[in-house]
Amino acid sequence: MTTERLLEGYRKFRRTTHRRLQQEYRELARLGQSPQVLVIGCSDSRVSPSLVLDAQPGEIFVARNIANIVPPHNPDGRPRSIAAAVEYAVKVLGVTDIVVKGHARCGGVAALVSAGQGLPDTDYLQPWVEVAAPARKLFPPDFEALSAEEQRLQAELAVIRNSVLNLMGFPWVRERVAQGRLRVHGWHFDFETGALLIHDPDAGTWQKVE
Repeated sequence: MTTERLLEGYRKFRRTTHRRLQQEYRELARLGQSPQVLVIGCSDSRVSPSLVLDAQPGEIFVARNIANIVPPHNPDGRPRSIAAAVEYAVKVLGVTDIVVKGHARCGGVAALVSAGQGLPDTDYLQPWVEVAAPARKLFPPDFEALSAEEQRLQAELAVIRNSVLNLMGFPWVRERVAQGRLRVHGWHFDFETGALLIHDPDAGTWQKVE
């Protein structure tokens, strides 16, 4: 896809979708946004949260990065993109739910599992995915004996769970969860099959959405 193709897409959007939702956009401009859900997803071009979840403008607040990673809470004064997005969503927007939405065939997770094997020399990618290194402790005990396909899936699920655990390390997230004002979820989307798995933390299992 070229930039010209994107501009054609914009022109179509303006003729159709924007015209159809013009009143909604005016209300959003006048009143501001008030989404109830923060979705933390991967930057992968195949898994747009708004498209997958059929969300309309103003319905979800989205933060995306390589491998849907949430770093641990570390308020040392340095810029923290994902932490800032979470803080804004929770403290300013007052979202009631945070969803960590990982996906199948995630290149960032693969880079974590392989320790960057097969990648070109990178300045930022490998250090970033290594932020999720604790996810390796969440692999099943028989991980090495699993098929390559099952290892891929289990690694993706582990990274999602690690991000959820890190979210619970933010005191103002943990406090709101304890008060029943906020819920944190782990979801996994397979764009090839269309399957969506939701983590049940109490049972420790993943349930397919039917």
